[in-house]
Amino acid sequence: MSNVCDICGKGEMAGMNVSHSHLKTKRKWKPNIQRVHAVVDGEVKSINVCTRCMRTNNKVQRAN
Repeated sequence: MSNVCDICGKGEMAGMNVSHSHLKTKRKWKPNIQRVHAVVDGEVKSINVCTRCMRTNNKVQRAN
Protein backbone atom coordinates (compact mmCIF):
# COMPACT_ATOMS: atom_id res chain seq x y z
CA MET A 1 0.00 0.00 0.00
CA SER A 2 1.26 3.46 -0.82
CA ASN A 3 2.11 5.87 1.96
CA VAL A 4 0.24 8.80 0.36
CA CYS A 5 -3.19 10.10 1.32
CA ASP A 6 -5.57 10.26 -1.68
CA ILE A 7 -7.30 13.34 -0.25
CA CYS A 8 -4.61 15.69 1.06
CA GLY A 9 -1.51 14.15 -0.53
CA LYS A 10 0.32 13.73 2.77
CA GLY A 11 3.30 11.39 2.39
CA GLU A 12 6.58 10.39 3.97
CA MET A 13 8.77 13.07 5.51
CA ALA A 14 12.54 12.79 5.90
CA GLY A 15 14.71 14.09 8.70
CA MET A 16 17.47 13.21 11.10
CA ASN A 17 17.78 11.31 14.37
CA VAL A 18 20.01 13.41 16.60
CA SER A 19 21.76 11.63 19.47
CA HIS A 20 22.99 13.14 22.71
CA SER A 21 26.48 13.41 21.20
CA HIS A 22 24.88 15.20 18.23
CA LEU A 23 25.54 12.37 15.73
CA LYS A 24 22.96 12.46 12.94
CA THR A 25 21.41 9.55 11.04
CA LYS A 26 18.65 9.73 8.46
CA ARG A 27 15.12 8.61 9.31
CA LYS A 28 11.60 8.80 7.90
CA TRP A 29 8.21 9.69 9.35
CA LYS A 30 5.29 7.85 7.78
CA PRO A 31 1.69 9.08 7.96
CA ASN A 32 -1.01 6.86 9.45
CA ILE A 33 -2.70 5.70 6.23
CA GLN A 34 -5.86 3.57 6.39
CA ARG A 35 -7.77 1.84 3.60
CA VAL A 36 -11.37 3.19 3.79
CA HIS A 37 -14.54 2.53 1.80
CA ALA A 38 -15.83 6.01 0.91
CA VAL A 39 -18.41 7.57 -1.38
CA VAL A 40 -16.61 9.25 -4.30
CA ASP A 41 -18.75 10.83 -7.05
CA GLY A 42 -21.77 8.80 -5.92
CA GLU A 43 -19.88 5.48 -6.03
CA VAL A 44 -18.42 3.45 -3.18
CA LYS A 45 -14.65 3.13 -3.65
CA SER A 46 -11.82 2.09 -1.37
CA ILE A 47 -9.24 4.85 -1.01
CA ASN A 48 -6.10 5.46 1.06
CA VAL A 49 -6.84 8.15 3.66
CA CYS A 50 -4.74 9.56 6.49
CA THR A 51 -6.36 9.59 9.92
CA ARG A 52 -6.38 13.39 9.99
CA CYS A 53 -8.64 13.42 6.91
CA MET A 54 -10.80 10.66 8.37
CA ARG A 55 -11.55 12.89 11.38
CA THR A 56 -12.93 15.70 9.20
CA ASN A 57 -16.42 14.63 8.13
CA ASN A 58 -16.69 17.16 5.32
CA LYS A 59 -13.90 15.47 3.33
CA VAL A 60 -14.77 11.76 3.62
CA GLN A 61 -18.29 10.35 3.41
CA ARG A 62 -17.84 6.81 4.75
CA ALA A 63 -19.80 3.98 3.21
CA ASN A 64 -21.35 1.41 5.55
